[in-house]
Amino acid sequence: EVQLVESGGALVQPGGSLRLACVVSGLSFNYWWMNWVRQAPGKGPEWVSHINPGGTITRYAGSVKGRFTISRDNAKNTLYLQMDSLNEEDTALYYCAPSRYDTYNKNRAGYDYTGPGTEVIVSS
Repeated sequence: EVQLVESGGALVQPGGSLRLACVVSGLSFNYWWMNWVRQAPGKGPEWVSHINPGGTITRYAGSVKGRFTISRDNAKNTLYLQMDSLNEEDTALYYCAPSRYDTYNKNRAGYDYTGPGTEVIVSS
């Protein structure tokens, strides 16, 4: 059974930082691209970032480029998202999802597997 469990979400003030983690089990983690996707309240979903299996290729949505950093530890089957300079527009449910290739899919239904997500609230 494939399981993805996100953690690290919290209430943070604007300008603050958070580090999200996604622990994956039940699949060969080091063969998959990994994605972060977010769903903000009252807004459409947004693909945030992805990383290739070896961790050498990373891409970001324009809204987070320069502020977020995606990384992975294949020995720990864990994906990370370091989020800096957070603003209120980053408030959302963040979830991780594996993909067989580099996708920019923003819809949960487009992924074979997703986690339940972790909530990030940026507010003063």
